[in-house]
Amino acid sequence: MAIANVKNQLSIGNVVRNAVVFNFKKWRNSGVNSDSLLQSVDRLFTLLDERQADYLLVGGIALLQYIEGRNTEDIDLIMALSSLERLPEISVISQDSNFIRGNFNELQIDILLTENPLFARVQQSYSARQQFLERTIPCATVEGLIILKLYALPSLYRQGKFARVSLYENDVATLLYDYSPDLEPLFEVVAKYVSDSDLISLKEIVAEIQQRIERFGKEFE
Repeated sequence: MAIANVKNQLSIGNVVRNAVVFNFKKWRNSGVNSDSLLQSVDRLFTLLDERQADYLLVGGIALLQYIEGRNTEDIDLIMALSSLERLPEISVISQDSNFIRGNFNELQIDILLTENPLFARVQQSYSARQQFLERTIPCATVEGLIILKLYALPSLYRQGKFARVSLYENDVATLLYDYSPDLEPLFEVVAKYVSDSDLISLKEIVAEIQQRIERFGKEFE
């Protein structure tokens, strides 16, 4: 696993703390101690390293290594159940065949389980070590993040979760604009894990995003 080039050294703890600080609803309901979040983030990744848990950082924190303006209060990881079992400090709140949501002290952890073959594929093939302020962490690549976003979109549409649909499509658009990855290999990966009709719809969504990028890019040159 190579160490990827980084724009700047991002502090995971500060990202999570700042997101909580500006979530006034959370402050009213729970009065979270923002300083303790910094300690929880540091302790979590220390335990992951000490117990040799195999994981990959994904989600909003991973995205912030590549794009600006993302806000997130939780930590998203791809892990196997066997790795999660090495961290009994994470209390499981909910679980299904693909996902686990848990708490580590006051820190929310969302885990994408490698029992899902696409998540396992991303962890194995689309990772690079990124230097954060706290430490060097295995992190999803631009391509890995796009694959995860595309894979999630059909389910989000069916559930009517359009706020998240908008967020995910914006993430894809920003990654495409900033990095111009080769999309054909990524669609080939996603095609193995979604229906033919979903794949067609995803290609249409991405084509529309590319058209907007091209149209507005020319207008503002």
